[in-house]
Amino acid sequence: MADSPQPDREAMEKPRGLLNRLLDGVERVGNKLPDPAVMFFGLLLIVWVMSWIFSSVSFDEKHPLTGEAINVVNLLSGTEMADFLANMVDTFMGFAPLGVVLVAMLGVGVAERSGYINVAIKLMLNVTPKMLLTPVLILVAIVSHTAVDAGYVLVIPLGGVIFYAAGRHPLAGIAAAFAGVSGGFSANFVPSAIDPLLQGFTQTAAQLIDADMQLNPLNNYFFTAASSILVIAVGWFLTDRVVEPRLRGTELDGDQEEMPALDDVTPRDRKAFYAASATMVVGLVLLYFTATMENSPLADPVTGELASFAAPLMGMIVPLIFLLFIIPGIVHGYVSGNFTNSQDVIGSMTKSMEGMAYYMVMAFFCAMFIKAFGDSQLGTLISVKGANFLASLELSGGVTMVGMIMLVAFINLFVGSASAKWALISPIFVPMLMQLGYSPDLTQAAYRVGDSSSNIITPLLPYFPLVVLYCQRYVKGTGIGTLVAMMLPFTVSLLVLWSAFLIVYWTLGIPLGFQASYSYPAG
Repeated sequence: MADSPQPDREAMEKPRGLLNRLLDGVERVGNKLPDPAVMFFGLLLIVWVMSWIFSSVSFDEKHPLTGEAINVVNLLSGTEMADFLANMVDTFMGFAPLGVVLVAMLGVGVAERSGYINVAIKLMLNVTPKMLLTPVLILVAIVSHTAVDAGYVLVIPLGGVIFYAAGRHPLAGIAAAFAGVSGGFSANFVPSAIDPLLQGFTQTAAQLIDADMQLNPLNNYFFTAASSILVIAVGWFLTDRVVEPRLRGTELDGDQEEMPALDDVTPRDRKAFYAASATMVVGLVLLYFTATMENSPLADPVTGELASFAAPLMGMIVPLIFLLFIIPGIVHGYVSGNFTNSQDVIGSMTKSMEGMAYYMVMAFFCAMFIKAFGDSQLGTLISVKGANFLASLELSGGVTMVGMIMLVAFINLFVGSASAKWALISPIFVPMLMQLGYSPDLTQAAYRVGDSSSNIITPLLPYFPLVVLYCQRYVKGTGIGTLVAMMLPFTVSLLVLWSAFLIVYWTLGIPLGFQASYSYPAG
């Protein structure tokens, strides 16, 4: 195997401007935080104590869905603690990101260790101009939202591999991919399941004022598609001009045998790649015809839609990733000679799981914290209090929209789920802004901007520890502070520029989406 390349960085220290000194400070402070697993355990203890303290306090806030007063639940009571311990195993096993990551990585591990992904990357680098590597990566990351959380387990680690193979710093590739997958969560050229999910909450909230209100599931499609261009442009500039220059002094000390090699593609490897890719194409064609056939078993049995959350296809995304990588991986392995028997295949799956051991430890404590935080009702209280405060300011519509974006970005640091946050605050903001003459479609668009922008700096994002783990593959000392410092410029820039983009988009009167409007009543 050829020697692994070091990134092609200039032999100079990283820039020392004001921005870089600020980010260096964020990194130092962040890296002094405990190990993520210990941090989640500490936060769990804090939630328990805070739930005990505030359980005796009466709050005026009411739950926007039930209309009942929000009461903090004392998790240190005997009943609640017994319930927590009795359900600990189920809480861990039911932690959604865990199954997504492990199942997908079984298939990806085979494809990677067979050499299939490595060869694919080298061939892609041969046809992609180096200057366009960053925007192409961010574009792929954005489109990956269509496959729910696939981007977290596929695109983000591949971002590091691609940049490393191209002689660039791998952490910059991870940052660019993370910015596209998570920071640009509400920007996509392709409709996804999140569109009808948010629309459902928005429509329900709007019907509190107008019982006949009906919204199109793609009521923000034009805006999110246009936002993709903004996210790509911002991500491209920040990756190449801010993030990567800061990484010049960050040496790679990961295991060399785990690094992708940049040796030439042999005729046998090329033959294996084409055979494996043909297998994948056949599988995708079969999937397409099965999905589009009349009375497809993959469609929602009631509505016939493929993008519905009730459609079997939506529940099959992760198993499909597993199959679409493991089968071509096996084909490539045997044709290339990297696999000689079934033990090699199982060995590659085992090896991929070894790399996930640390993540599983972090996932355990993360799952416990998220469970306790949700049961305590502290997250609900924070969300509703913030929304009520903003509503009480009685600001103009445009200022309120920007204020809502900032509030949502803040709440997102505590309540990561896009649907959970919107279920809580949409019954407050949507009717309030309708009475000011602003449409539910516009309010939902503003929410999506705030929700996406701060995803990438909150350690409470369930996939955040996994991204730290991807970075540690190349730089073992990577901590929470390292990742937050890398991603903070993306969050700040997206909050400012995306908010301004929405205001300009609104001012120009460009349609937000299908059957969408800016005013209420629509006019």
